[in-house]
Formats: sequence, C-alpha cells, structure tokens
Amino acid sequence: MQISENSAVSIDYVLTDSAGEELDRSGEGSPLAYLQGANTIIPGLERALAGKTAGESLRVEVAPADGYGEYNDDLVQVVSLEMFEDADAIKPGMRFDASSDGDDGKVVVTVTEVSDAGVTVDGNHPLAGQTLVFDVTVANVREATAEELSHGHVHD
Repeated sequence: MQISENSAVSIDYVLTDSAGEELDRSGEGSPLAYLQGANTIIPGLERALAGKTAGESLRVEVAPADGYGEYNDDLVQVVSLEMFEDADAIKPGMRFDASSDGDDGKVVVTVTEVSDAGVTVDGNHPLAGQTLVFDVTVANVREATAEELSHGHVHD
C-alpha cells in the first residue's frame, strides 16, 4: 500500500542538520507513527513520504520554510525577572508556556539568558531556520481506522 491521505504510517528515521550532526532519531524498535495528512509531522517530510511503500528508504532535505520556519528575531524578547515566581531558579534552556496575542493564545518560549536586565526568551522553535536532513525507512503503511481518523492520530 502506498502512503496517501489518511494512511497510518510508521517510519524509522535519523534527523541531522545540514552539517551532519545528529539531532534526533526514532527509538530502536519504536518507529514514529503518524497519520498522513493530519499535519502532525513537518510538511516537507510529509510531502516526501507521499506515495512511498513499506520497506522504502529515502533521504529528505527539508528547507526551513517546509520545516519549523525561518528564524524570527521578533520572537526574542527580554522580560522582567518579576514575571517569574522563583527568578533565582530560572536557567538558560528552560522552556515555558507563555501567553501571546496569537490565535491560540499560547507559545512555548526557551530561556536563552538570565541577567540583571531580565530574562531573554525565544519563541522560535529550537530548529527554526535550520535545513533538516531525514534518513527515513518506511516501516509500515495501512489504512487508518475510523477512530484514528476521528482522533487525528495513529493508535498503537
């Protein structure tokens, strides 16, 4: 069966950046399962997988626009230390849900710096602006069940 809209798909993958540094991988014996067309994986990878069948392997280079987007400097800001209950506990690398004026009202921010001037937070996805390289093997393709389609994700 070919991967098409509403297919339940499982893939094994290794994700690297354009320099070849490994960023992520599926767990051994635990492929990533997703529902084709449900927008649960990045668009560039989903498009590249369309039409593939179980057992096929491919290398996919995904530009930022088809991955996690371009890096946006406007999503970096310094907020007052007073915005945090325990400012002494705030460290670079910590992630928080923050309010935004956007449609969903929430954005995940990453602390990049803590100083007397405040806490610098970055609302960009950690992989924004990066070209991503996926080495993928399609482990399984099947028709999604009605329940999976109604829930928008593959069930184990």
